[in-house]
Amino acid sequence: MTLARTIAIANQKGGVAKTTTCLSLGASLAEQGQSVLLVDLDPQAHLTLSLGLNPDELRRTVGDALLTNASLVSVTRETDIPFLDLAPANQRLAMLDKLFYGRPGYEFFFKNRLDAMASGYYDVIIVDSPPSFGTMMLNALTAADLLIIPTQCEYYASRSLRHVLRLVQLVREKTNPALAYRVLITMFDRRNRISHIIKEELERAFSGALLQTIIELDTRLRESPVYGQPVTRYAPHTRGADQYRALARELIDLG
Repeated sequence: MTLARTIAIANQKGGVAKTTTCLSLGASLAEQGQSVLLVDLDPQAHLTLSLGLNPDELRRTVGDALLTNASLVSVTRETDIPFLDLAPANQRLAMLDKLFYGRPGYEFFFKNRLDAMASGYYDVIIVDSPPSFGTMMLNALTAADLLIIPTQCEYYASRSLRHVLRLVQLVREKTNPALAYRVLITMFDRRNRISHIIKEELERAFSGALLQTIIELDTRLRESPVYGQPVTRYAPHTRGADQYRALARELIDLG
């Protein structure tokens, strides 16, 4: 069964392992023979940094493809991981966020760039979105087949989930009626009683949309971006690496 072609990773709350999920899921899918393009649509460029690139030194970024008629492929870079490419970002995306707003069809700029790519160029595109609802996140959700919402099992994170689901409904009504979503529990602390309580609440509230894979706390997941590598390369035999591989297999099975 084939994966959804475009997967957006988004949450309005920061610090929920959004970029870590984008990087580690992409690398896990690449391990399984999927041709993967990671797209950094966050002006903070954390995904770009996590693959060892300095955003300030980049001559061409995803912003160039959005602003001009340049193809998305023309701004991509190969990583040192087989089957894994990156369309990098830098802070100029923040200026584009304001520049695009209000232009006719601005919600579809990124989707148009994806549609212009030759069919079959990549098996799956994974998009890292900024932790705020602006033109970049709206472009990501408009282009996505599937939205994955990483969320911690703590009070404020679970509340922010409600805001994201309202955005999903808005996007379905305005630009992308076929958008599906799944909730992913991240940074789960088995020693914390509150984590288990909120996990049970999420299971009741999102039984049909909650991914079975749970990403637990793992210091190697925090360390790997410092070395410009996904956890599957930096610490391939750790719990975090195994759990992201399990997530990749679950998504492949879901189709």
